[in-house]
Amino acid sequence: MNALTIHDQPLPYVAKLPERPADAVTLAVIHCTELPDLATAREYGEKVLYDSGAGNSGHYYVDRDGTVYRYVPGTRVAHHVRGWNPSSIGIELVNRGRYPDWFGSGNQTMTEPYPAAQIAALRALLAQLRLDFPRLCEIAGHEDLDTARVAASDDPALTVPRKLDPGPLFPWNEVLVGCGLVRIAPPPATQGEAGRG
Repeated sequence: MNALTIHDQPLPYVAKLPERPADAVTLAVIHCTELPDLATAREYGEKVLYDSGAGNSGHYYVDRDGTVYRYVPGTRVAHHVRGWNPSSIGIELVNRGRYPDWFGSGNQTMTEPYPAAQIAALRALLAQLRLDFPRLCEIAGHEDLDTARVAASDDPALTVPRKLDPGPLFPWNEVLVGCGLVRIAPPPATQGEAGRG
């Protein structure tokens, strides 16, 4: 496997994020941006949403062509998944997901595949992270950890998953082979949620 090149592009508020030791990281969380491109994802990441002056962002972003960017160092706590931020690293894969109508009841099927170059880069990144963070031992999808449902944007009487990423087209088997990380099992589907990727 070729050496991984990581392009550092720290977010403006990185210094305001809490610091943590490398051995605090035990979990990698796979996301997809659910946005059209990396530039739009960067805009979202730069938005200040909290009194601390920080916003929501993953640590690493992997573009469709396999280029890897680091927006937040792994030794800082980023806001990327409810309840799991202190011990996790967020990896965002550029993918449209359900964009632009994330919560529309008729728009809950993710159709964009993950390109081979993007998955190869993700695998290389995971291998590097295992070297950099010695206690990293688990991996999960965002949808595995945030199972909340919200009112559909087109019909408040219906609910849809708040998070569906990385979704049913993400090649878990390919990513897990040889990565040395154990996937946190998703919770069993409840009635009405069968088939949730």
